[in-house]
Amino acid sequence: MGAIEDRIASLGYTLPDAAAPVANYVSTVRVESAGLVFTSGHVPRNADGSFVTGRLGEDITVEEGYEAAKNVALALLSSLRAELGSLDRVNRVVKALCMVNSAAGFTNQPAVANGASDLLVEVFGDKGRHARSAVGMSSLPANVPVEIELVVEVS
Repeated sequence: MGAIEDRIASLGYTLPDAAAPVANYVSTVRVESAGLVFTSGHVPRNADGSFVTGRLGEDITVEEGYEAAKNVALALLSSLRAELGSLDRVNRVVKALCMVNSAAGFTNQPAVANGASDLLVEVFGDKGRHARSAVGMSSLPANVPVEIELVVEVS
């Protein structure tokens, strides 16, 4: 394990196994010439692999959405580890796109996205600070509460 994975463990988190894509796409794409990795959208899963479900402002609370976003951030780190071999190769988290399954009138998407953003900064420190969009969606696949994509600079 590298220093970042040691940090993750010391914070009390466990990286899940990287989930296989469920359709005709890949989890990550590395652009060597730019030193970037783009992730596909990742969603929260329970320990048994089933999807965490619910719509913010209807079925689940902001606090539950925050935890779901943390869950997604750990899944994203798993996919990055699978792509890179070690999370120590992450130079910077550049951009996060956080899509929140929102009931009509729900406007607190940033508070949900903070779950992922806070975890990334907790794990990477200043290298985890990133540009971010947090947007509401009328629905997401499998009725998951949040889907997140990352762009990461790597060595």
